[in-house]
Amino acid sequence: MPTMPTTNPEHIEIKVSEDVVRVRQLTRKLAVEVGLSLVDQTKIVTASSELARNTLDYGGGGKFTAETLEQNGRRGLRLTFDDKGPGIADIEQALKDGYTSGKGMGLGLGGAKRLCKEYVIVSKTGEGTKVTVARWKGL
Repeated sequence: MPTMPTTNPEHIEIKVSEDVVRVRQLTRKLAVEVGLSLVDQTKIVTASSELARNTLDYGGGGKFTAETLEQNGRRGLRLTFDDKGPGIADIEQALKDGYTSGKGMGLGLGGAKRLCKEYVIVSKTGEGTKVTVARWKGL
């Protein structure tokens, strides 16, 4: 059975630092609504913060989409970060702890991946990057 969104997607344009805070706040609200445990809420909020910051700092801004999900009676939360920045030339390298193309600590992409049960990254040099993560209640 396919994963079906249970609500209309919510969107935030990521253009300034305050938008990163808005992404975190919306993620927390939706994580509570789908019934994620406090630990899982913290994990997905942390991942959303890292990915929103990357979208702003490295992608030049972009779009955030949040959807609550239901599949076989289970609930979850899917977050998508989409930018039209320079893209990532080597995704494997970018996922390694310590790798950074800027001034960060190099924990964002790899750390976000470890915090989520589902993680997909698609990037094309010169066209941008799209990262989709999900966390399910009870997983």
